[in-house]
Amino acid sequence: MNTMSDKFVLALDEGTTSARAILFDSDLNIVNIGQYEFPQHYPQPGYVEHNPEEIWEAQMLAVKKAISKIDAKQIVAIGITNQRETTVLWDAKSGKPVYNAIVWQDRRTSPITDWLKANYFKMCFVD
Repeated sequence: MNTMSDKFVLALDEGTTSARAILFDSDLNIVNIGQYEFPQHYPQPGYVEHNPEEIWEAQMLAVKKAISKIDAKQIVAIGITNQRETTVLWDAKSGKPVYNAIVWQDRRTSPITDWLKANYFKMCFVD
């Protein structure tokens, strides 16, 4: 049984299809896990998007589940990992997303990256 003096670490993992939160005790034992899926959206061939609000909602549900057995004040650290290549543009005034997240699997920028690889990167490594 956990006491109020126990300390915990919360790990957040924002994946491609789900959000996870894992609560660890001071001996690195898993105390609780929350995981919630969110949909991928395919507005046209080669496009892969996520709704940022759905990502946020899934992550918050995962956190609430993971910490449901403790007082949140007992969390001493939070670690976060995410989809580093996924991009979201946020409106600075409203705090709302401007558009869906462009997911790492999306191919719409392939022509640009192919051109960079064929041209620019070769110039950088010429003797």
